[in-house]
Amino acid sequence: MNNYQKWVAFSTIVNKEIRRYLRIWAQTLLPPAITMTLYFVIFGALIGSRIGTMGGFTYMQFVVPGLIMMAVVTNSYANVVSSFFGAKFQHSIEELLVSPVPNYIILMGFVIGGVTRGMLVGLIVTLLSLFFSELNIHSLFVTVSIVIMTSILFALAGFINAVYANNFDDISIIPTFVLTPLIYLGGVFYSMDLLPDFWAGVSKINPMVYVVNAFRYGVLGVSDVDVRWSFTMILFFTIIAYTYSMHLLNTGKRLRQ
Repeated sequence: MNNYQKWVAFSTIVNKEIRRYLRIWAQTLLPPAITMTLYFVIFGALIGSRIGTMGGFTYMQFVVPGLIMMAVVTNSYANVVSSFFGAKFQHSIEELLVSPVPNYIILMGFVIGGVTRGMLVGLIVTLLSLFFSELNIHSLFVTVSIVIMTSILFALAGFINAVYANNFDDISIIPTFVLTPLIYLGGVFYSMDLLPDFWAGVSKINPMVYVVNAFRYGVLGVSDVDVRWSFTMILFFTIIAYTYSMHLLNTGKRLRQ
């Protein structure tokens, strides 16, 4: 395939992914907006007023970056895992695999589809947060870069989950038993300084720690982790996820029935 044909294949997959979640916006865009609004009300306005300040900011200001990234992560992940598993379940993915479209084009088409949904939901949640707290961007470059890198990382994770899933129940196991604990233990609702040294060290294997703290630095200018180290670790996790995803596509493992 020449470059133009590759671009057509890539844009077609991305367009299909975007149209898919926009067509059912009441299921893909509205629920996270409602859920995050409840988080803002309960953890920010009600509980936050009793907690006081954290990291030099009101509790509401402190948790808003983490809640935005929670929405970005869950929706980037959910879009790819549901869409790719649907294609796998219907055996339409086999047609893509036998086509001349390179595997990296197939992978990135699904991933970018997940990235667009994650960023769109992140934007919606950010706009909603303005009704509850003042939001000043400390570093636009860090903020935008972390959102894009995080969306790519967890979209790839969603792809891996979809490959290994045998039925629709399997695509909810990882989000429930792995992704949710990583999010809640990733510093969304608390500062890492509150943890004992041992648990602070254990937290360093959690990618959400780097995601949340880097984004919080971009928004508020404070972070429990050096932002350069956060970029390095997110990139490290992304390379591993991309390499393994390409391995799964190239071998056709669990894809060809």
